[in-house]
Amino acid sequence: MPLTPQSPQRPNVRPPFGARLRLPTLPRETRDTLFLLGVIGAIVGMQTGHIPVWTSALAAAVLVWRGWIAWRGRPLPGWPWRLALTVAAAGLTMGSHRTLLGPEAGVTLIVVLLTLKTLEMRARRDAYVIFFLGFFTLWTPLLRSQSLLTALGIGLAVWGLLTALVLAHLPNGRPPLWQAARAAGGMALAGAPIMALLFALFPRLPPLWGIPTDSTIGRSGLSGQMQVGDVAQLALDERVALRVAFPDGAPPREALYFRGPVLRVFDGRRWRPLHGPDAAGGMPPMLLQQDTAGRFQPTGPGLRYQVTMEPSLRPWLLTLEATPTAPVITAAGAGVGGLSPQATADRQWWLPRPITDVLRYEAVAHPAHRSGADAPRQALHVDRELPPGYNPRTLAWAQSLRRELGEPPAPVLVEAVLRHLREGGYRYTLEPGVYGRDTADEFWFDRRAGFCEHIASAFVIALRALDIPARVVTGYQGGEYNSIDGRWTVRQSDAHAWAEVWLPDAGWVRIDPTAYVSPDRTAAGERLRPPPGLIATAMVRVDPALLERVRAVWDAANQRWNDWILDYGPTRQLDLLRRLGLSATGWQDAARLLGIVLAAVAAVGVAALLWSRPRVDRWHRLLAQAARRWERAGVPCPNPLTPARLRMAIAQRVGDDPDGVYPAWAEWLAALEASRYDPAWSRSTDSTMPTLTPLARRLRDLPPPPVPDGGRRRLLLGAAWGLAVGAGLGLPPAPALARSKAGPAHAAAAAAYAERADARALADAIDAAEAWDDGWARRWIAQARHDARAAQQVLPPPPAAFKDWAAYRARFVEPRRIAAGARFWDEHRAALARAQAEYGVPAWLIVGIIGVETLYGQHLGRYRTLDVLTTLALDFPAQHPRAAARQAYFQGELRAFLRLARLSGSAPDAWRSSYAGALGLPQFMPSSWLAHAVDFDGDGRIDLTASAADAIGSVAQFLRAHGWQRDLPARYGVTPPPPGEALTALLAPDIRPTFTLDEVRTLGAQPAAEAEGHPGLLALVELQNGDPANGGAPPTYVLGTENFFALTRYNQSSYYAMAVLDLGLAVERARQAR
Repeated sequence: MPLTPQSPQRPNVRPPFGARLRLPTLPRETRDTLFLLGVIGAIVGMQTGHIPVWTSALAAAVLVWRGWIAWRGRPLPGWPWRLALTVAAAGLTMGSHRTLLGPEAGVTLIVVLLTLKTLEMRARRDAYVIFFLGFFTLWTPLLRSQSLLTALGIGLAVWGLLTALVLAHLPNGRPPLWQAARAAGGMALAGAPIMALLFALFPRLPPLWGIPTDSTIGRSGLSGQMQVGDVAQLALDERVALRVAFPDGAPPREALYFRGPVLRVFDGRRWRPLHGPDAAGGMPPMLLQQDTAGRFQPTGPGLRYQVTMEPSLRPWLLTLEATPTAPVITAAGAGVGGLSPQATADRQWWLPRPITDVLRYEAVAHPAHRSGADAPRQALHVDRELPPGYNPRTLAWAQSLRRELGEPPAPVLVEAVLRHLREGGYRYTLEPGVYGRDTADEFWFDRRAGFCEHIASAFVIALRALDIPARVVTGYQGGEYNSIDGRWTVRQSDAHAWAEVWLPDAGWVRIDPTAYVSPDRTAAGERLRPPPGLIATAMVRVDPALLERVRAVWDAANQRWNDWILDYGPTRQLDLLRRLGLSATGWQDAARLLGIVLAAVAAVGVAALLWSRPRVDRWHRLLAQAARRWERAGVPCPNPLTPARLRMAIAQRVGDDPDGVYPAWAEWLAALEASRYDPAWSRSTDSTMPTLTPLARRLRDLPPPPVPDGGRRRLLLGAAWGLAVGAGLGLPPAPALARSKAGPAHAAAAAAYAERADARALADAIDAAEAWDDGWARRWIAQARHDARAAQQVLPPPPAAFKDWAAYRARFVEPRRIAAGARFWDEHRAALARAQAEYGVPAWLIVGIIGVETLYGQHLGRYRTLDVLTTLALDFPAQHPRAAARQAYFQGELRAFLRLARLSGSAPDAWRSSYAGALGLPQFMPSSWLAHAVDFDGDGRIDLTASAADAIGSVAQFLRAHGWQRDLPARYGVTPPPPGEALTALLAPDIRPTFTLDEVRTLGAQPAAEAEGHPGLLALVELQNGDPANGGAPPTYVLGTENFFALTRYNQSSYYAMAVLDLGLAVERARQAR
């Protein structure tokens, strides 16, 4: 249908995703106001839980009120309302915080004033005030947290505010939200280098948010004392407490005991430390002086470990057991920077101040050791004491047990108590009920159920009743291994309590009584988890391992955030400057460098503004292009230039117009004019981009203006001169469709495929073969651009006398690719196992192919597929030894690609590939995609770029379709015959299996033992290792099976096939070694 002002039509092109996300049709001002209120609501929402409840309620009420006013078009409230709300907010702030100053009161006031300001937003000036108040409010969450989640929330809110700011700077028309969001994102990306520069060079001064604030109360984990039931409160807390790395390898999970407060003083209800910041008061000074640690004797090698500890608001440093030397703090916030760890007599490490920031430290533990075997009896007195009047049944049972066993030594008594614990029907549970006064009696004789602190407390009380020194230790046990970054994640739910018992000749020995009730708690790390939420339940239903993978990725991302961002302090800043060759000694040097760099950036920016040409919008560019085309036909450009004046000039020039040129141009100019000025046309679309794109395409297809006689004579003379020069130089005639012109002289023509007859002929042939009546191929081939890089890349390298298998293999079988392959396998093990079961292709082989092709999605290719396939189909380089065959091949791939894009419902110019047009994770050519790609994840579509499952299943389907046989090896080892006729005969068929096993032996080769009994044909494959005469190694030989040949159908190279096999097996070995 023609594009006219009376019937504006949009082409059948799918709009961008963001263009389909739009608010209901509302007046421009209402829509923008509601969007800004939504952004402010998100900013306030980030503070929920950290500001008083009345603040959140008032902010929500004001925002809803202001939204209702905008929706209904009601007037804004008068100044009495605003004054009353402001005074009430100030009074409530004073009542909540007892002050209007300080970080907590300040955040409350900022949130309230930001929302109240929306009630007087009448003009753009008021909106700008709200924008900058919003930006200021956005940084207040950093007063309580600098976590990755907080940073992501701030980033999204900044994007929203920038989008609202862009809308405020576009007062005319009705620009869509997605277009403003894209512009805002572009501005943020443009400013990202400056942000990175400021981050790297701005002086690292102690931040205000290093001071603890009231909002952090309640975030701590372990306490410095324990009452039965305290640790159970942490069992449902999935927050991270520690992240631990073991450079030399981690110990078993059951050996991961992170030691916290040592609790030795018991008053009948509560356990407290004897030493440290939370020590029990009222202890005799003589007792404290007599309490010594005793000698620590390592009996085995040390174990290095690195801890990243989340803020706990407690002074305790969590260390592995048997860490005799002070941890070395490698990164700390302002709260504890410069402080040294201190140790108590019972070997618990702590800092003089609470830990309010992420803290990193390194230490060395000695899992094999003896501790305190020489402790004097006076030092053990407190570890035998029990308060009078508590747990009488436990005390009586202990005495009875001692008499029954005949006053045995302490180890026998300990074993008897543990045996009773294991065989007495006790249960490990999170909800044992509320214990009364005599907690040990209730555990041993009544409830017979408890959490770890119930069990540890009752066990220590029983041992003290037997006169055996014992104490309770709290901390964390176990953790989750994160395969993403190789660290152990310890959560608050890993909080645990265990016992230490002093035995003669052995000293203090750790005994975990919970392990005798529930062995899985320590051996397998099974915690009592809370019921999963709605999202977690949905993820588990999709894939049972999906939730754990998401948690592992998130934990690894948080650790990288801590490493790269939060730990970037003064020391690392100076190290960076020194690595850049600058002699920096303090923050003043960084400040000077920052000033110099910013001045240089500002100078470059000013110069760019002064020298930049003013931008012309697309509408004017299209009108100018049309005018230039008619200028070449002798029509002077009207001044001023408008569609109507150009239409009149064309009408005067063509006169009667026997060729019918004028109607098409008049129609196009009328549509162009309507796209700018006709309200009906403007309402039919959301932006100028979808409207002007078809007009630009129509402009290319309009009939050329008639050339005046003088111009026509000049063209004829030029053509004749060109033919004469060509004949004089002996140039060959222009090739036919299968062999288009190529070379530098043809670059300009190659770029304009819409103007070339051979391109139109190829497009028409594809349209006819595919029965595309709408000219799909002609439309898109006309839009392709010549890609000289692709034409250069397909040329073969200069011939070399010898190849080098060792060098080729080293490119692919290397640590980075092996580690990435192991991660890929872990993430997609279910899909790999299913592909192996359905198609018979081993999982390791699929992993090897995707690793060699794209490094597991890291190198997918950035070439425009439409451009490279059109270039290679029409302008394949003539100097290629097989140019005709290769060009015909790419013409077929171009046809397959256009069919693929049409079937997928996406525009061909949106696809990206390698320089040869290979697509997605497995690098399928379009014809292979159409023939072998499968929907392996069951989502109703095939996506080899974003769906690893589809790629895995498609690779397996490809190999099976090309003859892969289940459980058949791909290669065998072999000793080749000496150089001569026999070796030549074996190598003659190249990689195609030709010989039986007996024929291989007859020709002098010695197959390896694993080849015995091979039922099919074999091929002797030679892999050169350079020139032996110039230091190269002798060639490598293998026997390739039918499966080896099937693998070369993916890429017809024995070197490629061997690299795939070696990489896949290397990844499998790496996973098995973990």
